[in-house]
Amino acid sequence: MSHPPRAELMIVTGMSGAGRSTAANVLEDQGWYVVDNLPPQLLPDLAGLVDASAEDVPRLAAVVDVRSRAFFTDFRAGLERLRDDGWRPSVVFMDATDEALVRRFESVRRPHPLQGEGRMLDGIIREREILRDLRSNADILIDTSGLNVHQLSAKVHELVGDTGGPALRVAVMSFGFKYGIPLDADLVFDMRFLPNPFWNPELRPFSGKDEVVRDFVLGQPGAREFLDGVLALLEPMTQGYLREGRSYVTLAVGCTGGKHRSVAMAEELAKRLASDQLGTLVVHRDLGRE
Repeated sequence: MSHPPRAELMIVTGMSGAGRSTAANVLEDQGWYVVDNLPPQLLPDLAGLVDASAEDVPRLAAVVDVRSRAFFTDFRAGLERLRDDGWRPSVVFMDATDEALVRRFESVRRPHPLQGEGRMLDGIIREREILRDLRSNADILIDTSGLNVHQLSAKVHELVGDTGGPALRVAVMSFGFKYGIPLDADLVFDMRFLPNPFWNPELRPFSGKDEVVRDFVLGQPGAREFLDGVLALLEPMTQGYLREGRSYVTLAVGCTGGKHRSVAMAEELAKRLASDQLGTLVVHRDLGRE
C-alpha cells in the first residue's frame, strides 16, 4: 500500500562535469543526508531504509550517475517504484554547454567517462543523447556553464538548500545574448528593444545595478509598460505552476552583453514579483565578463 513520504527525497543527476559534486556538498552543508554515486537500481532500497527512520533523516539527497543506457533504464524503473510507493522525489538535472564541459575536463586533465577511443566531445555528445529525456522531464534544471564553483554553490543554495518559504521560487537571470541563452531558462525576454546605455560614455562604466543606469533604463519609453505586461503574463502562469506542484521557474532577461539593460530589468522584475507565494532569486550570469 502506498503511503505519503515521511522524508524529503531529492535526486541529483545530469551531465558529467556539470557540478553534481558541488550540488551535493551544498545540500550536505544544508543538513541533507547525501549519498553520492548511488547506483540507480538501489534508489528504492535506500528510500526504504530512510523511510524507516525518517525522524533521523528528514531530507535525503541521492547523487545518481546515469551515463550508461543500462543505468538509465534502471533509473526510470527505480523512479517508478518510488512513486508507486508514495514518494514524490524532486529530480535536479545539472547541465552545461559542450564548450564549458570540454574546458572543465581539460583543466583537470581527465577524459570524459564515455569518450572511449574517440574525442572528448564524442563522449559528451553520447552522454547528452542518453540523458535527453531525463533532462526534459527534470523538476529543476541548473545551467552551470558560466558559473565558477562559488557562484554555483550560491545558486544551488538559493534554489534547493532551503525547504521553507514561498511555494514557488523564481530565479530571474540577466544574461548577454552574445554569450548564449541560458540552458535552464523557462522563459526568455529580450531587452534589446531599449536604448543601450553602452553607447552613452557617461553610463558605460556602470552596470544595471547602479542607480544612474537603472533610472536611465526604466525611464525609457516602453520599459515600465513591458514590466507591467510581464507581470500580467506571469500571473496565470504562476497560478498554473502552483496547481501543478512545480516549485522552481527560471526567467531569463537578456540584452547584448548582460551588463546594463538586462541587469536593471531583472532587478526590477524580481522586486515586483516577490510576494508571500513567490520567492525570487536574482542571478547576473554575465555581469563582469566584458
